[in-house]
Amino acid sequence: MTASTAASDISFAEEQPQRATLPSRLARPVLVSGILLTAATFAVGAWERRWIADDGLTVLRTVRNLLAGNGPVFNAGERVEVNTSTAWTYLIWFFSWLTQARLEYVVLGIALTLSVTAIVFAMLGASRLWGRGTQLLLPAGALVYIAVPPARDYATSGLESGLTICWLAVLWWWMIRWSRARSMRRADVFGLCFFAGLAPLIRPEMVLVGGPALLMIVCGPVRANGLRPWKFRVLASVIAGLVPIGYQIWRMGYYGLPYPNTAVAKDASGAKWRQGLIYLWNMIGPYWLWVPLAILALTALATVRAYRFEYRSWLANRSKDTPRQRIRRFRVWLGTPSAVVALMLSAAALLTIYQVRVGGDFMHGRMLLPPLFCVLLPVMMLPLTSVAAQRNPLLQLTRVASFAAVAGCALLATGVTAITTPNGITPTGIADERHYYIQSTGRAHPIRAEDYLDYPRLRPMIIDLGAAPAGGLLINTPSFSTWYVVPPRAPNSVVPQTVFYVNLGMISMNMPLSVRVLDPVGLSYPLAAHTFRFPNARIGHDKNLDSDWAVVDSGMATHHPRLPWYLDEGWVSRIETALTCPRTEDLLASARAPLTSDRFLRNIVYALDYASYRIDRVPEQELDRCQL
Repeated sequence: MTASTAASDISFAEEQPQRATLPSRLARPVLVSGILLTAATFAVGAWERRWIADDGLTVLRTVRNLLAGNGPVFNAGERVEVNTSTAWTYLIWFFSWLTQARLEYVVLGIALTLSVTAIVFAMLGASRLWGRGTQLLLPAGALVYIAVPPARDYATSGLESGLTICWLAVLWWWMIRWSRARSMRRADVFGLCFFAGLAPLIRPEMVLVGGPALLMIVCGPVRANGLRPWKFRVLASVIAGLVPIGYQIWRMGYYGLPYPNTAVAKDASGAKWRQGLIYLWNMIGPYWLWVPLAILALTALATVRAYRFEYRSWLANRSKDTPRQRIRRFRVWLGTPSAVVALMLSAAALLTIYQVRVGGDFMHGRMLLPPLFCVLLPVMMLPLTSVAAQRNPLLQLTRVASFAAVAGCALLATGVTAITTPNGITPTGIADERHYYIQSTGRAHPIRAEDYLDYPRLRPMIIDLGAAPAGGLLINTPSFSTWYVVPPRAPNSVVPQTVFYVNLGMISMNMPLSVRVLDPVGLSYPLAAHTFRFPNARIGHDKNLDSDWAVVDSGMATHHPRLPWYLDEGWVSRIETALTCPRTEDLLASARAPLTSDRFLRNIVYALDYASYRIDRVPEQELDRCQL
């Protein structure tokens, strides 16, 4: 058997019946109706749980600045990339510019559309994997995914979850299509390369999926019509890397970082294995996800065993191959549906390991949705009837029982409340965000910025800030019950109004763009982002810069009585000295200094150094570190 012949054999291919049967005639209507019903069910379920998270509103502040001409920044005049997904930011910006509709409604519509589209393409890809047009294919893994409450919660949250799974689904469908074809138009193959290359712009960790996919395309069989292998590989690499590499260079020069500021604020390279395992179980345990996953895996394996694999003969003889022949056979295998399945399952494992390593997230289930989606992609649909099943009644009965069991597990999962504490937050800091904000705002569907005005102390914040027309820094009092506006350092001067608090989204969307909004966690505040983590603090909130630093950095009063009584003058004075550290000044200049060509080039050169630079929140220790 030649390598070219093997390319078509290493696949999920089943013998076809010689004559049309009732199942074969029903195959297409059942397929179409199954996809439409599943997608419609998901859409309805997501709409019933519609909302926009506080972090979803955070994304919209950058879009507002883009539309206002201030650039892709959170606060005008300070170049900070607050949004993790670059593609999500510009997608919202484009449709907001196109429709001129309210931002909250734009992001709600885009998120829901992409989430439902993801289910459609995922099921189409699975149907291409298993079906030849003569089998009854029914939704299987798709039911499991849409039944999990976090999947419906984050279909409309304003976050990039819908974009992420849609990208995964389209990539899956396109890769299966590529693996099934002996040759494709150049536009199709290069379009696939370009699409896979967008991985880091969807989310940085999606490189774990897009990178291997590109390697399969480039190193596997050449399926672009009329191109020499070396020419195809060069063109594919250039097309795939053009946008992400170009943006990466621009990001380093503009922001002074090699990745979004959120990765710095949350120390995405750090390890919190124990918290990550807690986060994993918090997703798997309440919904008993291992049960439907095990059933689907066993059913898929039983189905595969019933299929004929004509490549067994050359696998049996591979021991006789030379090393060059083995490499050639491996490259042939890279272009098969089996390899695409292996890609998605491996990506699911890698994404899960990554999330466990970094400690997961504070939002229940959210960061585990992409790996769950990946592992379900090959079984989004499974054959209920086939030629092999018709010959083996036991296999047919097993499939029917498996579908019934999976449907039952999915139905049970839909009504499960994973976090049952009164405020929707577990002792380990994992939150049912949607429940928490519904409870905090008193609204069943908090979507618009003003829906969050009933969040505790938000209205008093706006009133207190409005009472300080000369500007100042609004901070918490020690009791966290009232606000205090620290006046400008120079009496009778006017400075920008600034808020220093953790809830960036609801605050920034209820404030004009002229108000500077900073947070102690560091998502929008470079100074806080570059502090060290508290070892055992809540995940995603394990940095907490004292308001004293913001007082000094914002140019506010540093002496009593204009300095709040609960802030220490000596502490503030030492912070003033600590901020004169040359490396700290250079770090802040990377985001605040005018963006000249020299500054742009310096940011590129020192981006990695800026990313790894950390300051100590205790001023005495920071003075020692900087030898001041």
